[in-house]
Amino acid sequence: MTEHAHPPKTSLLGLVYQWLFDPEFKHGFNHTVERCIAFLIVASVFAVLIENTPEIYNSYAGWFHWFDVLTVGIFTVEYVMRVATAHLHPDFAGKSMPRLRYAFSFYALVDLIAIAPFYFARFVDVDVEMLRVLRIMRLARMFKLSRQIIPAWLEFQELNQGRSFRAKVFALLEPTGHSGRLHAYLDNFIVFWVALSIFCVIFESVASMRALFAVEFHVIDVMAFTLFTIEYIARVYSAPENPKYHNRMARWAHIRSGPAIIDLLAILPFVLESLLSQHLDLRFLRVFRLVRMLKLTRYTSALETLYKVVQREWQVIFASVFVMMLLVVLTASLGFLLEHEAQPDKFENIPQSIYWAIITLASVGYGDISPITPMGRALTVVLALVGIGIFAIPAGLLASAFTDQLRIDRDAFKQRLMLAFEDGMLNGAERELIIAEAERLHLSHEEVTRLTHEARAEFAAKEAEDHTHANGLVLDAKAHPALAAAQFKLLVDQLSLIAQATGEDSLRKSLAHIKTDHQAELDVLAIVAKRHI
Repeated sequence: MTEHAHPPKTSLLGLVYQWLFDPEFKHGFNHTVERCIAFLIVASVFAVLIENTPEIYNSYAGWFHWFDVLTVGIFTVEYVMRVATAHLHPDFAGKSMPRLRYAFSFYALVDLIAIAPFYFARFVDVDVEMLRVLRIMRLARMFKLSRQIIPAWLEFQELNQGRSFRAKVFALLEPTGHSGRLHAYLDNFIVFWVALSIFCVIFESVASMRALFAVEFHVIDVMAFTLFTIEYIARVYSAPENPKYHNRMARWAHIRSGPAIIDLLAILPFVLESLLSQHLDLRFLRVFRLVRMLKLTRYTSALETLYKVVQREWQVIFASVFVMMLLVVLTASLGFLLEHEAQPDKFENIPQSIYWAIITLASVGYGDISPITPMGRALTVVLALVGIGIFAIPAGLLASAFTDQLRIDRDAFKQRLMLAFEDGMLNGAERELIIAEAERLHLSHEEVTRLTHEARAEFAAKEAEDHTHANGLVLDAKAHPALAAAQFKLLVDQLSLIAQATGEDSLRKSLAHIKTDHQAELDVLAIVAKRHI
């Protein structure tokens, strides 16, 4: 890796590069700029695709135009500033004509191609066909994402050098500590396709939207199915690399796991609909494509944390649920008793009254079933007030336990850091384990840094405390005079043994050569030596 050189702060271009484009400057906005540019790239590509639908484009042509002007303007400013600060970039600093060299580099050419069609159409007379071609060429803006993807790919290759292909596939799909940024980009890509496919399934149920985007919905569904199938096969193939599976049936163990079943259910409706649609009406399977939403549980630890909370607090939760069910049955029985004669069609039996009791306790009721007798209405008022407290108990328990579990996970991560610091430094295996654990808990870089500093501080304090205890107990003589006298006597006895073992001449010579301001200690040593020699 090229050694990074920070630009001088006195230069305006140096400040621009440092604050906007320098990834090594921790106070800068490089990561924010990269994220915003990536978002604009994706949004502009979607805008180009939607422009091909006349029913939408004709109604909002002005909005599309000004959005294109805004994105091209931002991309142009970015391109100009990158060229202007090219001489400060580590790859071009110190070379002749650094700006010209950068202008012909791969990333600069991609940035130029992303904005060239817009300016070409503005300053050159083109026919309708050429204008359509230029609009399609705007899709080349996707290549701007290579500024993040290519360095991540190179980093991934460096981190996994010497590992097998299967190990690389596993590192690409799961956080291992040597997955790098490419794993995060792949996760975001899969999450994007999950969200897009869910979005399409929802809006496909709208007749007007289905009439406009029937082809687009089908293409997106095919692409999502292809991507999820490749992901499923890759996860099954790389399952033996997972440390959770130590037996020979690692792939079968993975197939039976919960996340793998969800991955299979995400692609199964498409397969069944494609194979059996000629013989059976399987349109209802389209709704089951929403199972893909469960794939998002792989990319968040929220459900895992919730499972730990329920497992830890199940007795308290069960007690609160039991109280609620008891109150519901009792309320339904009283409602049936008070309202059956007045409304035999609505309070026909106790099971039907249970519906009224639940919606009254959980909310203010839907109005479809409501008491009309004075006693029934009085009971409803009491239930509405009691329900506020009763139904809030489980929510409060889960909220507090959920927060407590997050704290426990972070404390466990900090404890793992302290264990890693015991030998004074982190080796490669410990570093990979910590990185993988941070990715599993979805901790941000700032949180990991903060927890690392806290772990180091606690470890240093623990070392200092252990060192103090090892050197002996230090007492406050004024607060504990008896204990201090006993300790002093013990030290005098130890000095006596030293004096007997050393001899008078050698001890006097050693005391004479000591240079210190603590003359009282030397006098004590001399007295002890005279008494015991």
